Amino acid sequence: MLRSAAAISAPLVWPLWERKAGASLTLTRCLHQTLIMAKQLQARRLNGIDHNPWVEFIRLAKEYDVVNLGQGFPDFSPPDFAVQAFQQATSGDFMLNQYTMAFGYPPLTKILASFFGKLLGQELDPLKNVLVTVGAYGALFTAFQALVDEGDEVIIIEPAFDCYEPMTLMAGGRPVFVSLKSSPAAKGQLESSNDWQLDPTELASKFTPRTKALVLNTPNNPLGKVFSKKELELVADLCQQHNVLCISDEVYQWLVYDGHQHVSIASLPGMWERTLTIGSAGKSFSATGWKVGWVMGPDQILKHLRTVHQNSIFHCPTQAQLPQTMKPNRDHMIRSLQSVGLKPLIPQGSYFLIADISDFKSKMPDLPGAEDEPYDRRFAKWMIKNKGLVAIPVSIFFSQPHQKDFDHYIRFCFVKDEATLQAMDERIQKWKKELQP
Repeated sequence: MLRSAAAISAPLVWPLWERKAGASLTLTRCLHQTLIMAKQLQARRLNGIDHNPWVEFIRLAKEYDVVNLGQGFPDFSPPDFAVQAFQQATSGDFMLNQYTMAFGYPPLTKILASFFGKLLGQELDPLKNVLVTVGAYGALFTAFQALVDEGDEVIIIEPAFDCYEPMTLMAGGRPVFVSLKSSPAAKGQLESSNDWQLDPTELASKFTPRTKALVLNTPNNPLGKVFSKKELELVADLCQQHNVLCISDEVYQWLVYDGHQHVSIASLPGMWERTLTIGSAGKSFSATGWKVGWVMGPDQILKHLRTVHQNSIFHCPTQAQLPQTMKPNRDHMIRSLQSVGLKPLIPQGSYFLIADISDFKSKMPDLPGAEDEPYDRRFAKWMIKNKGLVAIPVSIFFSQPHQKDFDHYIRFCFVKDEATLQAMDERIQKWKKELQP
């Protein structure tokens, strides 16, 4: 009878036990998945650098009917000779569609070595002193990865292009900031980027035994400042005194105005041996999408960049390895911006000018935005939504502690075609009428 009861109850009990076992198995899987998810997914080197302010302003520029004067790209064709050379490369020798030398297409590296060797006063070896990269961005990233180690300090002169800080952090280094100091222009005159100067005492105080490198950007983005030979000599003396490398970002070297002269710091006595000089065909030939850049320097430094390069991208597109005067555009934009109360600073070089918005800050301080959001970011968003003009807030080019001190400037790009400038004028004229009583 017991055997019969067991026979009857077994089919009833088994599904319950199976359900419990299944639940237990599901619970085990969930716990295992939770433990896996509890591990940090991203590498530590990404902590704190995941937010990029450019994303927000690019998104806003697409959402509204605007004239985009914010992003630094020309909206006209490259010079005919550059386009023709690119077309020939894509339709000519079929081998131009295949791998080339890892560190640069030989005809290009030879030209770069010959041309820049004369400018820098050096005999450059195309194989040892030149590395072709995926844009100047690629050159910068490769340099930081190759040279900056855990705990190394990197001096960054601000305002600074916003990739220098995260690239330092990703390499395990510590950014150390020194700000250019501005002096007011004479009454009735526009301020110039030349009015922003290095404080020799403050700069010297930033060098410590842990300083590995200093990042120099001339002509400067976003300011348009071309560093004078005297300022470069100050930087050079300190780098040599403290045995520090110099990473010199010179992508705008051919875009210099009003008789100012660009000087490469590597050409100064004692600096070739410790300097990486970075350039860009994209900026020089108004073809930013081609992403062709280069870095030049002594073999004992460049060999470490080659190691990173060959173990990351290996080499650049073979086909793509191949100033128009912008001063009238610059002056046009300055006059137009002044007409609505913006105060442009006259840049000595680069694609950009910045404008002082202090008067707007005092007249309309309570623009929408988070309480701790710098004023220039709120103003730039207001201008996009209400005036149809895109500019970039200059505070993003400063380190966090200094952003509030420089939240009264916005950056415009004047390397635009005539149609874009006319569209800007139309928006500006409408704005000007709204300001009239």
